[in-house]
Amino acid sequence: MADEQPSNGELSRLIGRMDSRVDARFAELSTRLDKVVSVEVYGIQTTHFDQRLAALQMELQRCADAIATNENEFEQFQRDQAQKREDDRQKRLYQAIVPVLLGLLSVAVAVWAVISK
Repeated sequence: MADEQPSNGELSRLIGRMDSRVDARFAELSTRLDKVVSVEVYGIQTTHFDQRLAALQMELQRCADAIATNENEFEQFQRDQAQKREDDRQKRLYQAIVPVLLGLLSVAVAVWAVISK
């Protein structure tokens, strides 16, 4: 019986099973390959990602520079306002003192004129 050869029907069934297994493996391989990205596409995506990252870094730097400029301008504005308040305070002080001093001077001149007669 060791010398017995399979019949044509058995060979047909074995070939059918092997064919179905090969089809299943090819289908599995096909689904795996669908998930794989080609080297060219990966290179393009990586290049695009790097360019986008560089653009975002440049935009971030521009924003940081703009913020620093705004902070400097605001500090200068605050210094200018403080100087303006100081100048206004001095003007009001002189506006109050000068008339009083002129009044005292005119009173002193009037008193001196009366005394010297």
